[in-house]
Amino acid sequence: MTVARIAMKEQDPVVRARNFNEVPYGYTCDEAKSEAARCLKCKKPLCVDGCPVNVKIPEFIGLIAAGDFVAAARKIKETNALPAICGRVCPQETQCEARCVLGKKGEPVAIGNLERFAADTERESGSVALPQKNPPNGKRAAVVGSGPAGLTCAGELVKAGFDVTVFEALHEAGGVLVYGIPEFRLPKAIVKKEIEYLESLGVKIVKNFVVGRTATVDDLFNEEKFDAVFVGSGAGLPSFMGIKGENSIGVYSANEYLTRSNLMKAYVDNPSTPIIKGKRVITVGGGNVAMDSARTALRLGAEKSVIVYRRSEAEMPARAAEIHHAKEEGIEFNLLCNPVEILAAENGAVTGVKCARMELGEPDASGRRRPVVVNNSEFVIDCDVVIIAIGNSPNPLIPDTTPGLSISERHGTIVANEADGRTSKRFVYAGGDIVTGAATVILAMGAGKAAAKSIVNDLTGN
Repeated sequence: MTVARIAMKEQDPVVRARNFNEVPYGYTCDEAKSEAARCLKCKKPLCVDGCPVNVKIPEFIGLIAAGDFVAAARKIKETNALPAICGRVCPQETQCEARCVLGKKGEPVAIGNLERFAADTERESGSVALPQKNPPNGKRAAVVGSGPAGLTCAGELVKAGFDVTVFEALHEAGGVLVYGIPEFRLPKAIVKKEIEYLESLGVKIVKNFVVGRTATVDDLFNEEKFDAVFVGSGAGLPSFMGIKGENSIGVYSANEYLTRSNLMKAYVDNPSTPIIKGKRVITVGGGNVAMDSARTALRLGAEKSVIVYRRSEAEMPARAAEIHHAKEEGIEFNLLCNPVEILAAENGAVTGVKCARMELGEPDASGRRRPVVVNNSEFVIDCDVVIIAIGNSPNPLIPDTTPGLSISERHGTIVANEADGRTSKRFVYAGGDIVTGAATVILAMGAGKAAAKSIVNDLTGN
């Protein structure tokens, strides 16, 4: 318990702030074995209970400690089809690592780093093996959306013997993994490899297919003859503040800004999509998406990138590691202030943001202290680009075109049982952000896995 946790080496902050290469380098074999040796191999591993997809954590870590890295990756894949992704973007510090016994008196085992190492080693070795599949059962399942919930559900179903087709609205599969998370946090080549792995299992992916417009959910049943439909279409509808000047030139939703950069590669020479590469960029919000946006602005050439957040750092929902990386790279944090107006020149281009100072009052429904405006505290921050990163909600297209599907009144999410993904419409299941609102990759994966189990049970009795 006295052995220190092994930190993962990273790019120098000054260098990485101007490139899109992945920030951490990953463990060496010796580093991974040393970190794995810290695991106490608890008889009742609480870390597994903290994992939404119940990865057999002590078992795969034990294999790494023994030097059998490929076997470790295959052990993870018994319950998690996307380990290279989870090892990079999941909030292990609040889930599996938060339950680690070592963390009670020191630092927990670096479970996420080890998961990433095992998955990367298997992929780079060229020895990725396909798991055993059940024989075809004659049942067809449609999966709407190729994000983490949809990909996980598809992977579980194809292993259970289903004929599975994933319908993706965009021209690339991966959902938020490709359009929302920047290259420097999650290289798209890794996402592509994980998707190719699922395709090698037999999952079919149809792109540029907008369920609700190209075909409705009912069409998938009645015309395409699917036996079950899982909706994992995410939460891609951006939220705005509703303040004056929000339609000015140079104001982006984080969703659009990151999609242009991540999916459409606006940062390369002669990009296929335009993006305003501001010199002074303000990002409004305090979550991971805000950090991603502010850090992307630096890499697109901003001289100054500023986070504006209405609460203090203690209330920020972003991962501590993402806040730390942003600070290292020179992102400025203007906390306890909130925009009240976006200023623009006569030609409509953004020139600045008028903000008001805030103070924290009593806790609100989220459990965080409510921000209250300080009287006569307004001031202006000069800028030429503003990114609004205050959250997303589900696109109403599927709810509006699917009779019999219950929708929550407040958030427009699909109402589904958390434990099994069942909705009010027979043989329609849902999970991920379309049910919970914007959340984490691993929680979406857990929902996809739970729904797949229900589909198997409901359609085959197993």
